Amino acid sequence: MIVLALTRANISDYVSALFEVYILLLILYVLLNMMFSFGLRPPFTRFTDAVLGFLKDVADPYLRLFRRLIPPIGMIDITPMIAIIILIFLRTILVNAIHG
Repeated sequence: MIVLALTRANISDYVSALFEVYILLLILYVLLNMMFSFGLRPPFTRFTDAVLGFLKDVADPYLRLFRRLIPPIGMIDITPMIAIIILIFLRTILVNAIHG
């Protein structure tokens, strides 16, 4: 039987990695959304629609929290930037609290 010794450092590294992956998914969602809004959609869009649908399902619930509070400024939506900054702040607090 294999016994894994989990320490607080291991758990904090895992939580930090989860935050980083979610932040990367948010950035990817914003970049792909911008590219597709500029018309850079390939002719066979089944794959890109699947990827964008997944990213939308993952990112939109979190971004909707901020879109209710912060309206777009003209054509610029700053909610992803604010959402990412808050995630980075929360990651720092949680990782330091877990790590000790």
